[in-house]
Parts: sequence; structure tokens; C-alpha cells
Amino acid sequence: MHQVERAIFDLRRGLPVVITDGDTRVLVQAIEGAGEDTVSRLASHAGNTPSLVLSRHRLAALGEPEAGHLARLPLTEGAGRQRLVDLAFGFTPEVAVGCDELAGWRRSLEPTQAADRAALALMRRALLIPAALVVRVSEAQRPAVEARLEDGAWLAVRADQAEHCLEGGIGMLKRVSEARIPLADAFDCRFILFREPDGLREHVAVVIGDPGNGDAAVPLRLHSACLTGDLFGSLRCDCGEQLRNAVADIQALGGGVLLYLAQEGRGIGLANKLRAYTLQDSGLDTLDADQVLGFGEDERHYGVAVDILDALGIRRVQLLTNNPGKVSALAEGGIEVVERQALYGSLNDHNRRYLSAKSERAGHLLDAVFSADQDSNAGP
Repeated sequence: MHQVERAIFDLRRGLPVVITDGDTRVLVQAIEGAGEDTVSRLASHAGNTPSLVLSRHRLAALGEPEAGHLARLPLTEGAGRQRLVDLAFGFTPEVAVGCDELAGWRRSLEPTQAADRAALALMRRALLIPAALVVRVSEAQRPAVEARLEDGAWLAVRADQAEHCLEGGIGMLKRVSEARIPLADAFDCRFILFREPDGLREHVAVVIGDPGNGDAAVPLRLHSACLTGDLFGSLRCDCGEQLRNAVADIQALGGGVLLYLAQEGRGIGLANKLRAYTLQDSGLDTLDADQVLGFGEDERHYGVAVDILDALGIRRVQLLTNNPGKVSALAEGGIEVVERQALYGSLNDHNRRYLSAKSERAGHLLDAVFSADQDSNAGP
């Protein structure tokens, strides 16, 4: 796990890493760290021409829905940064359709390997665009690559370890610190911070009152961080209102826990969430915008939430959510969801399309929100 953690930071810094799969060595670099000469430079280091690995979501957005879980597209050695960006996340579906150059690449899709799956897993874990430059190291260049590994210029990580990095070190959370912090709607609160082993993500358990840890179901909210909504009051979502309503509701229920999880933008990170917002401005809904960037409709994982509840001694909960997926995720982790309680924000002209997509396409239980809106618009 230690090597995976270091590899994530190198990728975020724009450095290549080496993925090993048996005797095979594969150089991998993130698109976000690529420069104009990156493809040529990697080709020189490896002795082969790099390919671009894309997720099935991105491939579907480019009009290739049958490509499987991911695919590798061959590149020409002179491919520059703009071509990489266009392929990885620059095209909208409308632009991709009928692109003669892309049609040629479709006919040249290469079989994928374990290193390709590992590369995309690392990109997701690093909160980067889920696309990667990959190139197999030739026998002729292998001594030079091994020399760079030995002197510490590059880092090697095993493919099987990298593939599992999205699990986030389940069972290895560290309880770091805590403090009492009175809130406007709940004076008696303790904030307990938990850190994941790679150091990238920190989650907070907000313990309101004395929830207990016996047989009684503890009121619980799983809240994914949303900088724009929670802190700045963005009208593009209902996250900030849900956060504050959850605190007030848990207080009214006699105490409970709010888990503030570092899963911005349904797990894609703030940088990619802002990219998705720009795509939404061009007409895409929230789910399609994420797919254009190469992500699924929800990249969140709730194993960390189960770990925190275990640390707090909580096994039965009354879950405040409109998302059936959270109910299922907790149940799969051995947490009994005794009851689900709805938790709404306000509907406005800026978040209407966002909430409609969550309701109609992601299965969130929001009928009451839209019914109330229809009633208010109907008038007396």
C-alpha cells in the first residue's frame, strides 16, 4: 500500500510511474500532467509508442458503447497535448459523432492488460481525469528504466496493488483528533477526524448529543463534501441546505451522527466537478457531464463510512437520505438500516435540472420535492 500512496502523489505532480505485472514494465503518466512533448518523451524512455487508456464511460461518450470496461487507443509519437485532452475529456458527445480521426482510432482499439486497469484506478484515486498514457517498456530500454527506479527518479508499483487502491485502505482508518464545537442548530457536538492511509482524504464524524451505541437505531446522515454548496451556498445543488437540515433534524431526534465524507462531486473531486459544471452549462445534465469526463454516475465508496461507524460502536441506524444506494451500501457493510427518513433542500431554477437527473436517472426519492413545487405553482 505504501508504494501505491507514493505513486498517487507522483501522478498528481505530473511524474510518470512504472506499473509492474510479472516481468512486464509499463510506464504510466496522467493526462493532466502531460506536456506538448510527453508522448514523444515516453516513447523515448520506453522504446515503444504510448497508447491512451480510456474508461468505458468516456468511450460511450465518444460513441463507442461496446468497448467494455476500458480500452487502449494507439497514438502517433507526435501526438501533442491538445490531442490528448480532446480524446480524454475535451470532446462533447455531439462533437465526437462523425469525427473521422476518432473513427480511425475506433478501428484500432487494442486489447487491455492489468496495467491498464491499474492505471485508471490510480487516476481515480488521485482525483485526476480517468485517462492515462501507458507504454510497455521494451527489452532494450529496460536497463535504463531499472536504473531510474534504483536511483529514485521513478517509482514502481505492482499492478494488483494499484487495482485495489480505490478501496481506500478499508480497515486502516486512523482516528486522529477531536474537539467539541457548538453549532447553531446543535450546541452539544463533537467533531472527530479520521484520516485514510494515503493521507489524501480526511473524514469527519460530527457526533451530536449522546447518540448511544446500544440496540437503539442511531440517527445518521452520510453527507458528501460539497465546497460550493456547503460553504458558499451554491444554488446549483441542494447540498448546503441538506447539511444544515440534517444537523437540525438529528438534534430534534435526540442526537445522532453526521459523517462528513471527503467525496466531493459524487467522488470525482473538486477540479473535475468544476469541469462537469462547465459541461452542464453547454446543455448536459449532471450524469452525462460526468460521463463525458470519463466517470460513472456515482464514484463514491462507503466502506470508509462503515469503518467510522464501527469505530463509534454503531451498528443500527435511522438513515437520513433520499438515496437508496446509501441504504444498500450500509447494509452490504453490515450496518442495519432500521428506517429511512427523507431529507430535502429547496428546489429552484438553478438546481431543477440537477435534481431532476438525480430523481429520474439515479433513482433518488425526490417525488415529494417536485410535487410540492407543482402544488405551489398551481396557486389557490
